[in-house]
Amino acid sequence: MVIIAYEYIDPLWQPLPDPQVWGQEIDHWVLDVEAARPQLRYWLQRLAPGYWLLHQLSALGQTVMEVSDRLRQLEAAGIMVIALAEGYVSDRPPSGDQLLSLWDQVKQQLHHHTLCHGHARNRLKHRPPPGRAPYGYRRGKEHYVIDRAAAVVVKDFVEHFLLYGSLSAAVRFIATTHHKQISVATGRRWLTHPVYRGHLYYQGKTVIPQTHAPLIAPDEAAQVDRLLRRQRSLPRRSASAPHPLAGLVICRQCQQRFGRTQVQPYRQPSQYAYLRPLHCPLSPKCRSIPYDAALAAVIDHIAERLPPAIAQLSLPPPPLTAQLQAIETQLHRLAELEAQGLLDPETAQLRRYKLAGERAQIEAQQAQLPPSNLLQLAVTLGQPQFWYQLSAAEQRFYLREFLHAIAVTSRPPQPWSIHLQFIWESPIGSTA
Repeated sequence: MVIIAYEYIDPLWQPLPDPQVWGQEIDHWVLDVEAARPQLRYWLQRLAPGYWLLHQLSALGQTVMEVSDRLRQLEAAGIMVIALAEGYVSDRPPSGDQLLSLWDQVKQQLHHHTLCHGHARNRLKHRPPPGRAPYGYRRGKEHYVIDRAAAVVVKDFVEHFLLYGSLSAAVRFIATTHHKQISVATGRRWLTHPVYRGHLYYQGKTVIPQTHAPLIAPDEAAQVDRLLRRQRSLPRRSASAPHPLAGLVICRQCQQRFGRTQVQPYRQPSQYAYLRPLHCPLSPKCRSIPYDAALAAVIDHIAERLPPAIAQLSLPPPPLTAQLQAIETQLHRLAELEAQGLLDPETAQLRRYKLAGERAQIEAQQAQLPPSNLLQLAVTLGQPQFWYQLSAAEQRFYLREFLHAIAVTSRPPQPWSIHLQFIWESPIGSTA
């Protein structure tokens, strides 16, 4: 008795199956990847009593009638058909309502396959996925088109977030300015979803780059990613605090964070701000330090340490550029093979789709690398007068770009001092 395991897949949207799932008892594993099912036709002409194992009855054809005819042909030749998904076994055929339910299930499977095939073909042509267009866009004939009225809201939201670094503040800003009510989760999606960066996003895993006009420019997208990544290590309320040192200052002895306190002396018009440890466990407690003096000391230390630190910093080698060039070479080679008739258009299109997804992953990694003008930027940031020309929000942005923490030593009776920890250095107190 011959045991045959038969499978059909649509290579446009289904992965290649593993024959090992059928075990060692089968005699033949038969796979079809074409809708015409040439392998199935071949074995139907050479039927012999035995067993045919299927995942689904719908693998036998493209229509219910075709599936029914081929199932009848197999069973007439003395073959026992076993379909795992439907629980169908030839020697225990269903009857009555069970039979109607069985063929209704097969009909639904075939309809699902037709829909998935159509969606896969649209993906190969870089067309948007089904459903309503994201806010800020409308559906065009072949790609998303910017909805100018809604796009203004998204752009203002992104600009406000980049300036102040707060999702909740940006949400409140567009609610006040544009009367658009969204949740913080929706705002985060606007900042991070590939569609707002000009890419298509399929099935939660594949990104096709540069398919339509972006609402977030590439340099803005890189800043958004760095800002969101940096804020994960900051206290929630410090992320959008108005002063530049928020969330960065810690005590070098007790490792507690410093908070900013502002007071107004008695009968004095001016206010006085200072930094104090929030939960110091030591006795006597670490003392407070003047805020303005601490900020000036940080700027002086940056001017002294940042340029030589970046000059000595060994940036990662650029292998990603070589990988992108290799992908471009493969795309050029595909066009040549297709022009020579050595590769059919459908296979070439499928390969281009996969290469586009790989290129999107590499470009996303490349966006996380330090900018190419990092050394020139360090020279500018190494000038104290540059810092004093910035607003508090701009000072906060640049400080969080390069600093992981500002360690303060303020144990009496010694004078207080600071130590800067850059983002590429080991954490303070680490033995690394």
